[in-house]
Amino acid sequence: MIVEELIPAALDGERLDRIVALIADISRSEARQLIEAGGASVDGAPSPSGKVRLTEGQTVSVDLSRIPEEQFPRADGSIEVPVVHEDADVIVVNKQVGLVVHPAAGHGTGTLVNGLLARYPEISTVGQPLRPGIVHRLDAGTSGLMVVARTQVAYDSLVAAMSDHSVSREYLALTWGHFDSISGVIDANIGRDPRDPMKMTVVRDGKWARTHFEVVDVFVGPADLSLVRCRLETGRTHQIRVHLAAVGHAVVGDATYGGARSSLRASRPLLHAARLGFVHPVSGAEMEFEAPVPADMATIVSSCERTAGD
Repeated sequence: MIVEELIPAALDGERLDRIVALIADISRSEARQLIEAGGASVDGAPSPSGKVRLTEGQTVSVDLSRIPEEQFPRADGSIEVPVVHEDADVIVVNKQVGLVVHPAAGHGTGTLVNGLLARYPEISTVGQPLRPGIVHRLDAGTSGLMVVARTQVAYDSLVAAMSDHSVSREYLALTWGHFDSISGVIDANIGRDPRDPMKMTVVRDGKWARTHFEVVDVFVGPADLSLVRCRLETGRTHQIRVHLAAVGHAVVGDATYGGARSSLRASRPLLHAARLGFVHPVSGAEMEFEAPVPADMATIVSSCERTAGD
């Protein structure tokens, strides 16, 4: 599996081994091993060293098959996999809070993928080897619905559906402040933050991203808050968190994007993937699933005060 990335301004001047580690979700030492094995190219030419520094606009290609076999995820039956639906082609799970989706630097084990492999070993050859079966991801702190491919045919179909925006994904978020409008669209490109390449932000030369929002409920205590339904038209990294923060309504509990505040404390961003809809990749049937808000978020929302008379 070859992954290609164009170097953005935020990574201008960074070493190849760091960039490969970001692309492949592996450690710097593993990235150096991959590069030494001939698994990375810059502008089409193999690079023998991870020390070379790259510039904006260059293209890096990473051959994920060059990652040592022992680094591939292994089955772990101790990981709970909350399955909502399964058939011969797809699995729909309701990911719990705190569970990392697939192994990456710092999270080599104990992930959803490790649990999935124990229950569905056939997915080991589906999709990308480091994240078998995974069509889309949720952040560790985000709960809710994900679809996982059980066959390569299903994987290819679902990835294509994600690309053409035909998969329906709706989230619920508790945010700071009151919106000026009860519904709207946030249309703003997202890329790496020039001041911190580990974060995302709204940037002119980023990837196109669009989020539709609708205010579901409004609260005045313990602060001005809004419960918002968000529908993704695209699926960029941290999209909802970045977009809501950009319009002044950061997700409660989101320390990365300005949502951690003393007037209402939460141990994670209060964001939940509540609804998922897609066309079945084999049968063509319309599939739709809903997942209730998890207990931690439900408890906080129920403790918030509405305006008098509501």
